[in-house]
Amino acid sequence: MEKKQRVETGIAGLDKMLSGGFIPGSANMVRGAPGTGKTLLGLQFLMCGASQGEAGLLISFEEFPQSVHHDAQSLGWDLHALEEQGLLHLYFTSPQVLLQSLASPGGPLSSLFLEKEVRRVVLDSVTHFTRLTNDNQQLRNIYNSLINALKREGVTSLLLAEEGRMDARHTERGQLSFVVDTILLLRYVEIESAIQRAVTVLKMRGSAHASEIRRYEIRKGGLNVSGVFEGRENVLTGISHRVSR
Repeated sequence: MEKKQRVETGIAGLDKMLSGGFIPGSANMVRGAPGTGKTLLGLQFLMCGASQGEAGLLISFEEFPQSVHHDAQSLGWDLHALEEQGLLHLYFTSPQVLLQSLASPGGPLSSLFLEKEVRRVVLDSVTHFTRLTNDNQQLRNIYNSLINALKREGVTSLLLAEEGRMDARHTERGQLSFVVDTILLLRYVEIESAIQRAVTVLKMRGSAHASEIRRYEIRKGGLNVSGVFEGRENVLTGISHRVSR
């Protein structure tokens, strides 16, 4: 049987930026401000897997399943049907309980991965781990333990991370960016007094990837990645201007 080379997100323009999708078994971070569509991107990633017969798991620290269902329904997605088919599992917990569950290969979550054949995981959001400790080294150890556990299970994971709404200078505790394999950045951009959204791939370990900054929209059916920001400077600062000639 031929080994699958890429794990598609279900977002055609984004998969193209990722040279076809994520590397199987990798840990990938999506960083962005509230409202940029991180959770929706995660759901689209899980739904893409479900359409290919791959079971997915959404682990949430803040949104109850009812809220997740409501958000998905607003975009035309029926999560109930996928749950009934065993292709989607919603798991509401806390960072402490999650770490305990993943601490042992025979833990509760490991059993779920094995019994339900979970291949994709979305964690919403990894930022909650920063509340467990004020020690940066301890936080780095927590991140390492988390990602090592996910990789041990052989899943392809998407870790959602919060940052300031228009903050271009990101100071990161625990240096999660050095631990993950891929970093996607979602940003608000002000262009001609209007707010647009931008996506770029900051890094992708072990693979070539697109370096440009592209527009994306959130609409019925999910995220849609379109063209590049041509003729613009300082797009990732949030306030872009035309290239001077």
